[in-house]
Amino acid sequence: MEEEEYQKKHTNLKILKSVQDYLKTDTTSSGSVFPVKIPDELFLQVLRLDGPEGLDRIVHYIFKLGLSLWNERLFDREFGSPAALNEFIDIMKSRTKQDK
Repeated sequence: MEEEEYQKKHTNLKILKSVQDYLKTDTTSSGSVFPVKIPDELFLQVLRLDGPEGLDRIVHYIFKLGLSLWNERLFDREFGSPAALNEFIDIMKSRTKQDK
């Protein structure tokens, strides 16, 4: 495996792990990005019905659903299968041993 491909896979593996950890938690992340664009009626009606906390909950829920789908696609594109992921992890382990 060429170095550039290795570095790309390694970076994407870190992203996948980070997203997986994030999705396992029920708490909000320390990082936030604003503004989030959402449909006007969704914003207005949920705010009216459930208040700011309800709106925050639903926007976060929608974000997590999208993040889950995006994460699955990244995994499929970068590794394709659990066997390919395990093979890459073995390559990482052997490189780590060689560096020591």
